[in-house]
Amino acid sequence: MTLPTLDLVVLVAYILGVIALGLVTAGRQRTAEDYFLADRSIPWLAICFSVVATETSALTVVSVPGTAYVGDLWLLQLTIGYIAGRIAVAVLLLPGYFRGRISTAYAILEERFGPATRRFASVLFMVTRALADSVRIFVAAIPLVLITNLDYWQAILLLGAATLAYTYVGGLRSVVWVDVSQMAIYLVGGVAALVVLGQVVPGGWEEIIRAARPAGKLRVFHFEGTMADANWFWTGLIGGGFLTMASHGADQLIVQRLLAAPSLKGARKALVGSSLLVMGQFALFLLVGVGLWVYFQGAAFESPDEIFPRFIIERMPAGLAGLLLAAIMAAMMSTVSSSLNSLASAATFDIYAPLTGRTDSRHLLKVGRGFTLLWAAVLLGGAMAFQQALEGTPVVVVALQIASFTYGGLLGGFLLALLVRRADQTDAILAISAAVLAMSVLWIGQRVGLIPPLVNSLWFACLGSIIALAVGFGSSRLLHGRGTVADTSGP
Repeated sequence: MTLPTLDLVVLVAYILGVIALGLVTAGRQRTAEDYFLADRSIPWLAICFSVVATETSALTVVSVPGTAYVGDLWLLQLTIGYIAGRIAVAVLLLPGYFRGRISTAYAILEERFGPATRRFASVLFMVTRALADSVRIFVAAIPLVLITNLDYWQAILLLGAATLAYTYVGGLRSVVWVDVSQMAIYLVGGVAALVVLGQVVPGGWEEIIRAARPAGKLRVFHFEGTMADANWFWTGLIGGGFLTMASHGADQLIVQRLLAAPSLKGARKALVGSSLLVMGQFALFLLVGVGLWVYFQGAAFESPDEIFPRFIIERMPAGLAGLLLAAIMAAMMSTVSSSLNSLASAATFDIYAPLTGRTDSRHLLKVGRGFTLLWAAVLLGGAMAFQQALEGTPVVVVALQIASFTYGGLLGGFLLALLVRRADQTDAILAISAAVLAMSVLWIGQRVGLIPPLVNSLWFACLGSIIALAVGFGSSRLLHGRGTVADTSGP
């Protein structure tokens, strides 16, 4: 497949424009705090958009329409849990982050438990983020491979190099402002897809809705089911709630943005506001999937993630196809640029600085840029490795499963700091380790058939948190006497 010249021009213009915007907004980076936290001066609305763009990635643009194509609108249930989870983070965890000038989410664990806990949690974050975002880069390469003669590794390197260009120079400030523009691009692309689907399907959206309703494609709520079902309402509300508590309260990728807000109030507005935006964009791309189901008449595809890119290439008018492909690139680049910056900040502040004793901010700025290059190599190499492993699997599912392994343990560590007053560093490390091990055994056991498929991976953050709390509380009782419940004003 090849794209018309106009679409190629749009794609090239997008890539060059993003690099230019990132360089223009970079400002002058003088210290590590400038580079990783934008001197804590980013407006809350920009942070709100950046949070959404960061968590969206190419998975929402490519894979979410595929879930509606093969199923219905059940993913909207997850967004209800997302709203509840973010409110919980805003109330329980954010106050602790703004009581001092901490540099990463895991500094809170050092204050409460000790430096070993901070390093341990930070390493878990880095491993999880590297694996999950390698998947996301692979997804974004799919449409490029479909329309060019590039191999996957070549498409991945092209996207990675463009993202690295402004991330390396401008740090978080460039990342956030480019995120804002990229969010606008992929939302415009989604709306454009809705409009075109209404034109290419005879009868327009009236016919799409008429055909989709009796087939159950417009169903949102699934109140029947068990913990094994991803589309069960309580999986979305409880499982999704704990998942977003972990991803937005215990993951440096998002916490770093919140720390860049000038105040706790601003961070709270950005976090809660982002949940409403996420619900809206899920609805947008799920409706695209419904329209695609009517357009393709329910035809089978090798992978659900192939459906939307194929429609873009085959049926979108010249210019709009390039815009939608740019939207996929924008979603991927916003996540990867954020990952590079957050991974480098965690490596610099949680690992390098404590172990070397170097605290000079100018020196840490140079080290942070070096870690940015290192993590770029890791993510791009990981994306190439995922090419064969992910064939035939909806990639949004894979990414959520990867995150679920460690999210419960990390969130459980923060909740342990918040709720169990006598827990110490040994208790915290035991608790986090037990939760990660349990979730790994459960997932692998279900995957190979040794354990019945009783629990969907969307529950892993919830179950992992419970296990971490139980182990930490039990350990504190055994080692230090009776555990007591702490106040809930923050860790």
